Amino acid sequence: MDLAQLAAIDVHTHAEVSSKGRASLDDELHAASSTYFKVEGNRKPTLEETAAYYRERRMAAVVFTVDAESATGTEPVPNEEVAEAAYANPDVLIPFASIDPFRGRAGIRQARRLVEEYGVRGFKFHPSIQGFFPDDRMAYGLYEVIEETGAVALFHTGQTGIGAGVPGGGGIRLKYSNPMHVDDVAADFPQLKIILAHPSFPWQDEALAVATHKPGVHIDLSGWSPKYFPQQLVQYANTLLKDKVLFGSDYPVLTPDRWLADFAKLPIKDEVRPKILKENAARLLGLTDAGS
Repeated sequence: MDLAQLAAIDVHTHAEVSSKGRASLDDELHAASSTYFKVEGNRKPTLEETAAYYRERRMAAVVFTVDAESATGTEPVPNEEVAEAAYANPDVLIPFASIDPFRGRAGIRQARRLVEEYGVRGFKFHPSIQGFFPDDRMAYGLYEVIEETGAVALFHTGQTGIGAGVPGGGGIRLKYSNPMHVDDVAADFPQLKIILAHPSFPWQDEALAVATHKPGVHIDLSGWSPKYFPQQLVQYANTLLKDKVLFGSDYPVLTPDRWLADFAKLPIKDEVRPKILKENAARLLGLTDAGS
């Protein structure tokens, strides 16, 4: 991966369809989330299409599935498939994985294997969809492996567009994604690299508090057009958290084109913009000009 040639690193993109055409969300949740995000264009790009999309824009992308099979009954896009696509497209794709914490010891073994044999660099957790509090001890075995291997733990925080507008929210409960539940994780695993995904509405201040207090905690800006960012998030991104805030789009539900166009209009300092768009992510992910 040639960092010098990259315009940006998008730390938050989704693999929503497998090579066999199987979607990671059921039809009802998929349709409702497309409406919520006002999705334009291809909502179900293949991994190869995602690689081509980012290559055309001279960007790299962290890509992952979401494993919430215990709660939803829907199989995720296989982690191995994501990792293999990244191996085939190392100039643009950075593989993360997702393991349902309810998989127990089998999930812990899988996490280690994905890092050691497949080169996975991080793990995505979506507490609201997976139905667990991040500080639940049942997930601590996974965190131990992630910390030990130097991988990143990325947690969805705040409201989610998944289930929005569906009766009962599709059974998805927002309480699990309060970023304060990640504070215990950051305290108990001080060497764990953590990303709090999204502006954490309605808990933006909680996310900022955790990120300023715990050295290993970062914030990605995905899932929202920057024109809707809370004022305090912009203020902290420009100052106290300028080295810990990361560009993320939430592709394919929100495109980097739309995100970057709105980001250009924010009052972000000139010296901070390259940190948010590329430099902070490169450092956190351990990327170098010579590759990984």
